Amino acid sequence: MNLSDFDYNLPAELIAQTPLIKRDSSKLLILNKKSGATKHTHFNHIIDELNPGDVLVLNDTKVIPARLIGTKVETGAVIELLLLKDLGDNVWECLSKPAKRLKEGTIIKFSDELEAQVTTKLDEGLVHVKLIYEGILMEILDRLGDMPLPPYIHEQLTDKDRYQTVYAKNIGSAAAPTAGLHFTNELLQKIKNKGIEILFVTLHVGLGTFRPVEEENILDHHMHSEYYEMSEEVAQKLNQAKAENRKIYAVGTTSTRVLETVAHKYNGFQASMGNTDIFIYPGFKFLAIDGLITNFHLPKSTLLMLVSALATKEYILKAYNEAITKKYRFFSFGDAMFIK
Repeated sequence: MNLSDFDYNLPAELIAQTPLIKRDSSKLLILNKKSGATKHTHFNHIIDELNPGDVLVLNDTKVIPARLIGTKVETGAVIELLLLKDLGDNVWECLSKPAKRLKEGTIIKFSDELEAQVTTKLDEGLVHVKLIYEGILMEILDRLGDMPLPPYIHEQLTDKDRYQTVYAKNIGSAAAPTAGLHFTNELLQKIKNKGIEILFVTLHVGLGTFRPVEEENILDHHMHSEYYEMSEEVAQKLNQAKAENRKIYAVGTTSTRVLETVAHKYNGFQASMGNTDIFIYPGFKFLAIDGLITNFHLPKSTLLMLVSALATKEYILKAYNEAITKKYRFFSFGDAMFIK
């Protein structure tokens, strides 16, 4: 499969720059993965597409204000770090910019309360740094760090909470699981009241989710690993749902990756935690999910490949072109799709 097979033309004005005032007022395109048929509604009507007994699986990761701007102590050069993964003992994997200015031993100062020393320099702009600080790191990051918005968003985010889901709990992501941004607490309660089961898994979004694919043969793409967790209680409830032939719908590609990682590893669901570098593209055999609530993804991205694996590339690109015609908003703060 070629990278160019997953390309489409998107007018720049359809890239959403800010979240809507009401989370659940976004548009919703419903795609039948078997027939390719589409219909259009709004996200607050998603409850009409769910039946009692269905299971929704959400990713409860919480985004860190992980974008830090500092200066090299020895030269004063400006350095940007994006904290990706906590490796333990205050060592973090980071994406650095400009990477060429860093070498092992370099100290970057962000403020009087936070510095970082490069311990390892890797490929693709990645470095390991040891954070040097006193106090509680997350409080320091709340003061110093910015939300790690994607590069296609040029507007300032005035409310940091709008780049978090309302159910965000487990701190550790370098990006939001954006499909979940459409849910409000009120909508989730209505969904529960209808008899739909809501379960949570965790995947800390890192480089694996948003690293661009650069190889023309997509099978040559290297997926970076991301940390995930599934609890014993959630595993049991998912196994029960499968045994009873109830539908399991993932909210977001990140939840999908957890569910399919576990299902492929254990041929069912089992309490587990670890790192996954699962790469889902057309031809993939889904063992866990029956459908997916997701946003509209970048051309040539691994996320577009994932949804194409679920509903065929032809149906996905046809639906995307329909969304473009109807002026849907795309990407992180954009509108939603329910593939079922």
